[in-house]
Amino acid sequence: MEILEGVWQALSDIFTNSGYAYFFSGDGYKNLIMILVSFVFLWLGIKKGFEPLLMIPIAFGMLLANIPGANLAVQYSDLAGFRDLLAGRGDFVGCTPGLMDFLYFGVKAGVYPPLIFLGIGAMTDFSPLIANPKSFILGAAAQFGIFLTYIGAILLGFAPNEAGSIAIIGGADGPTAIFVTSMLAPEMLGTIAVAAYSYMALVPMIQPPIMRALTTKKERSVVMDTLRPVSKLEKILFPIMVTVIVSLLLPDAASLVGMLMLGNLLKESGRTERIAKAAQNELMNIITIMLGVSVGATTSASSFLKLNTILIVGLGFVAFALGTAMGVIFGKLMYIATKGKVNPLIGSAGVSAVPMAARVSQKEGQRENPSNFLLMHAMGPNVSGVIGSAVAAGILLTLLK
Repeated sequence: MEILEGVWQALSDIFTNSGYAYFFSGDGYKNLIMILVSFVFLWLGIKKGFEPLLMIPIAFGMLLANIPGANLAVQYSDLAGFRDLLAGRGDFVGCTPGLMDFLYFGVKAGVYPPLIFLGIGAMTDFSPLIANPKSFILGAAAQFGIFLTYIGAILLGFAPNEAGSIAIIGGADGPTAIFVTSMLAPEMLGTIAVAAYSYMALVPMIQPPIMRALTTKKERSVVMDTLRPVSKLEKILFPIMVTVIVSLLLPDAASLVGMLMLGNLLKESGRTERIAKAAQNELMNIITIMLGVSVGATTSASSFLKLNTILIVGLGFVAFALGTAMGVIFGKLMYIATKGKVNPLIGSAGVSAVPMAARVSQKEGQRENPSNFLLMHAMGPNVSGVIGSAVAAGILLTLLK
């Protein structure tokens, strides 16, 4: 009998100290809600293919962060907090640093996003932008969505640093959004990251209605001239010159732009094929896993389940929609200025969702004119948008940090 009582007591203690018991106490139901939310994002990444390379790690990080007692949620939001956590000072007395705390250090210290940009640069062909420098205008126009949303967020009562973090979602660039938010409003990082990557994944659904509403059938049917060939010298000089010009103007953007252009130079130089491939593959894959999981681990129930979350996600949608709209509007202006030689649809690719936004421009163009091939023309604004979002990030950090 005593043996049975001992076994029962042991089983009772195991259950009492388990995460299952936590779900039935206090705010435990919130963790259960977040676990269900993580399942939804896993479904979107696996079943629907929405940005799976980052959606799946983020969703799994969200799952781990909300398992009670696992110590897998990020417990601090800034570098000072990390130091306090290690030293057992301040609000972190009694906390033990967990796996995610150390992985997240790469986010907060601004390490992972620039390394992601290094990989992106090594995979990007800037030839369409070099062949048609006017594409810079469309890439810059799409960034207006960021600054218009910043003003809107301020009017809704957000602090300037929070407004800047929300607005950067409009650039449709996940690493840039994470980089800016980790510097300005780290407590909002989970929400901002989930919103940014969700909208990037939904580009084929969000952009087409905006594009059709702002253009006529005649404008969408325009066939653009073939782009001129770009020399090897131009491809080599481009990343060097962009790094110098942008970094001197906005030092806060130097880490993003510099790594982006370094990756591209490795690709285009013809002398560093081995490390260019490493940046494209091994480095990119490793950093993607670490970035996604650690960012997902910031979405604990206490930080994510707030009324402000809905407002942040809504403003992020507005920023992205405005960015798309401004790109198309400037595309229409170029259509008028060139007497019908520019298809306004390529302006929507000015957001930084590479290459998905360019593919949407191509698809919408062919919908009106099956003989229309806009992909390479749209890639100009698209890669310009990558540079533009980094510049916008530099401006926000310069003014708000």
